[in-house]
Amino acid sequence: MNKIIKQKFDAYPDNIAQILMGLRQTILDLAAELEDGEVEEALKWGEPSYIVKHGSTVRFDWKVATPSQYRIYFNCNTRLVETFKELYGNTFTYEGNRAMVFSTSDIIPLTELKHCLSLSLRYHSIKHLPLLGA
Repeated sequence: MNKIIKQKFDAYPDNIAQILMGLRQTILDLAAELEDGEVEEALKWGEPSYIVKHGSTVRFDWKVATPSQYRIYFNCNTRLVETFKELYGNTFTYEGNRAMVFSTSDIIPLTELKHCLSLSLRYHSIKHLPLLGA
């Protein structure tokens, strides 16, 4: 983890940092399973951001204005969130076509979330497929 990313995580409240570090690790683990899985980790719009070759950026963050929530952001110019909604219906709470919204008290459906993250990390290789190849 580079210094800038570490500073961002250090600025989160402890409970949020723990949740988001787990999410970060999930993304890194999924990326490691991909053929071109080298991850670029950076801050985009001040938020932890992850992308691999042939993928679409995944970002996440927590905001003071909504202290009991955090969001995972996807590129709104993709079919990602639309596909997640079709595949998983009400399993997740969405914010338009750009984000999944989670409460800090949610029990996360990890299998389904990993699938969604995997689709994003492979997006440009699968965007031509119906339901992104799901």
